[in-house]
Amino acid sequence: MLSSKVESMATPIPQRPQAEAAAASLAEAIAIMARLRGPDGCPWDREQTFDSIKRHTLEETYEVFDAIERRAWPDLKDELGDLLLQVLFYAQMASEAGYFTLEDVAANLNAKLIRRHPHIFAGAEVANSADVLRNWEQIKQSEKIASSAPLPSDPPPSMLDDIPRSMPAVLEAGKLGSRAAKVGFDWPNPDGLFDKLQEEIAELKAELTPSLAGQSKAAIEAELGDLLFTAVNLARHLKVDPESALRAANAKFRSRFAAMESVAGGKDALAASTPSQLDHLWNQAKNAVSEPPTS
Repeated sequence: MLSSKVESMATPIPQRPQAEAAAASLAEAIAIMARLRGPDGCPWDREQTFDSIKRHTLEETYEVFDAIERRAWPDLKDELGDLLLQVLFYAQMASEAGYFTLEDVAANLNAKLIRRHPHIFAGAEVANSADVLRNWEQIKQSEKIASSAPLPSDPPPSMLDDIPRSMPAVLEAGKLGSRAAKVGFDWPNPDGLFDKLQEEIAELKAELTPSLAGQSKAAIEAELGDLLFTAVNLARHLKVDPESALRAANAKFRSRFAAMESVAGGKDALAASTPSQLDHLWNQAKNAVSEPPTS
């Protein structure tokens, strides 16, 4: 709850013409999103759930990063619009479920910005940006303590609680494995992880075997998740950063695929190739694009 002093300072912030124009465009975007999710709206948009669009949110975030790194400002404008769409989508679905509205989201953000900038809105004095960051972290920490006060019904705290679930999954998996290893819950050496990989592969294959009841997408996803988790922990034992390793593999695949296109005579010729021709082209590309040098 904001203090009355801070609340009183939130009211007189003047609306500038640019902000008014942005508010009008945002209001139109909100109305469009509501229409798309409405009874006579778009079938695809109406079918989406929080879980079905969250992967799109991650993709759009990385596309924003990419546009910034390329200094592609027109692209950044488009990508920020796509990222804003994710916010509108979540807020619309939350409003439909009775959880909260976009107005609640904006009000919460406004209160947070005012609360975390006491040197602007509450008369606090700062000497430089370092003071601003220090105040920000102190206020953020006090907010976290206030919001995480345990209830009698809460489970006992875990040593994994301070590993954020919001971090990328590969990084989270590595940190979870490292933390568990501190109490001895770990494989003694990489050999056990190679065996575990084979075990997880077998379990995944078992879920892919057709049965009378049909295949379970949830079970397949769970087994694939176990396989990936094991691979990340193998990287930890081998003292390899799995994110860097995967990014390097992605770059290598891009180079080899481009080499395939070049040898084939272009992407159209590549698309018209038979599986055996593609396999031959891939082997040629592997010879043309060498592995990165080892240290």
